[in-house]
Amino acid sequence: MAGQSWAVIAYLAGVACIAGLSRGFSGFGAALIFIPMAGAAVGPRTAAPILMLIDMVGALPMLPWGWRHAEPRTSLTLACGAAVAIPLGAMALTGLDPISLRWGISLTILALVGLLASGWRYTGKPHLAVTIGVGGISGFLSGAAQIGGPPVVAYLLGRAAASAQDTRANIVLYFAYASVVSAATYVSKGLIDARVGLLALTIAPFYVGGTILGSRMFGLASQQTFRRVCYALIAVAAIIGLPVFR
Repeated sequence: MAGQSWAVIAYLAGVACIAGLSRGFSGFGAALIFIPMAGAAVGPRTAAPILMLIDMVGALPMLPWGWRHAEPRTSLTLACGAAVAIPLGAMALTGLDPISLRWGISLTILALVGLLASGWRYTGKPHLAVTIGVGGISGFLSGAAQIGGPPVVAYLLGRAAASAQDTRANIVLYFAYASVVSAATYVSKGLIDARVGLLALTIAPFYVGGTILGSRMFGLASQQTFRRVCYALIAVAAIIGLPVFR
C-alpha cells in the first residue's frame, strides 16, 4: 500500500498510537515521538506531512474544549509569529540532505525534551514581542519537522496565573492555527501527494484513538508521572531516529 510494506505501515500505526496518547493527554509531544521514529522508516520529508495531516484530524475532538478554555488572543498571537516562520522551516525540510536533517531533528528533540524535563520555564512578562518571537521559533521547528511544541509549552507554563487546564487549552488552540498554515505551506512545497495522503489516511484511526484515550486520561492519572513517561519515550524516540540506527 502506498509503496510501503505492511510491516512499515503497522510500525507507523503503532508509533502514531503512542504519539496520540501524548498529544491527547498533555496537548503536545506527538511530533517529538512520531517524527524521529517514523522518519527512521520513511524519512523526515514523508513523516512530517503525515503527522501534520493526522494531527489535524486527531485534534478535532479537542478543539471545542480548547476553544472554551483557551485565551484566543494568546493563541492567535503565537500563531501570527508561527505563520511567518513555518515557510522558512519548510524550506529547511525540502532543502537539507535527509541524513543531515535526521541528525538535526533528533539532536534538537533531545535538547528540547531536556529543556522541558529540567523544569525551566519562561518567567518574564508575556510581552507582545516575546509572544510573537516564541511563535516564530515554534513555527520554524513546525515547518521543518512539526516539533514546535516545546518552545510554546515552556513559554505558556511559565505564566504563574495560568492553570494546567488553561495552558493545555492554549496549546491545543495554537496548534490548530499552526496546522492550517503548515498544511498550506506543505501543499505549496509539493510535500503532500497521493502516497502521503494514503499513508496518513491508513494510520489516522490509530492516532485518533490514541488521542481520545489520552484525553480521557487527563485528570484521571498523575500528570507529573505521565509527563515523565512521555519525556522518556520522546528521548528514546529521538535516539532511535538517529541515522546511526539505519
